[in-house]
Parts: sequence; C-alpha cells; structure tokens
Amino acid sequence: MTNTTESTRTAGTGARVATVIWPTLTYRNARAAIRFLVDVFGFVETAVYGEGDVVEHAQLDWPGGGGLMLGSVREESALRDLPPGVGSIYIVTDDVDELYRRAVAGGAQIVREPRDEDYGGRDFVCRDPEGVFWSFGSYAGE
Repeated sequence: MTNTTESTRTAGTGARVATVIWPTLTYRNARAAIRFLVDVFGFVETAVYGEGDVVEHAQLDWPGGGGLMLGSVREESALRDLPPGVGSIYIVTDDVDELYRRAVAGGAQIVREPRDEDYGGRDFVCRDPEGVFWSFGSYAGE
C-alpha cells in the first residue's frame, strides 16, 4: 500500500525529492499580474524571462513553500489554449486576516469575506485583476 501522506517521493534517479505542486497561469498583462501577486499577496519574484511586455516564463515563490509559474498569452506557448484569467488556487497562510486586508487595499475583488469553516480553519476568496480566483486559508488539510 502506498503512503499518500508522505511528503517526499523517489525521483527517477532514486533521490528523494519534495512533492510540490506548481500551478501555471496565463495573463494578458503578465508583468502587471506579477506586480500584483508580489505587492498584494506577498509572492516572491524568483525569475522572469521575456522582453518588453511579453513574459515567456515567470516563477513566483510562496514564502511557505511551493509557488506559481505564469506567462503571457502567446501563440507559441504550450498553454496557448488556456484562456487568461481562468483558475482557482488555494494557498495556506498563517494570517488570513492580514492577507485579506492586503487584498482589499491592493484592489482585489472580494468574492467571500473571511470566515471560520466547519471543517476547521479560516479563509476568504478574492479575484485578481484578470479574474483568477484566489482562496487563502489557514486550513492545511488532513
């Protein structure tokens, strides 16, 4: 039987690697999205590749681990059929209310105010300027 709660897996080389999920999004204005995600939500800009208004690839790290990859809508992109502004991402944070205040101050569209959930934890839901849904909560799963 496989232990699905294990936080590391064996890579093809036999080395142990952390299991991390990296959502990937496309944006009409990827540079503005990066600024919003860094300045308002607190992502860390780790890498941005591209010239002018075009972002071929960007990596934004989440301070608690994992992160997000994003880029501009481009015909040659493997994600060219993924409409911009589509997605829903849940991120675990230790200070839901502070992040909510930052989201409001930064102009995020609040979809659901902070609330305590029956299953544990506290969360809220908002949308970024291009329409991606972002849920931030203290519930880290079972």
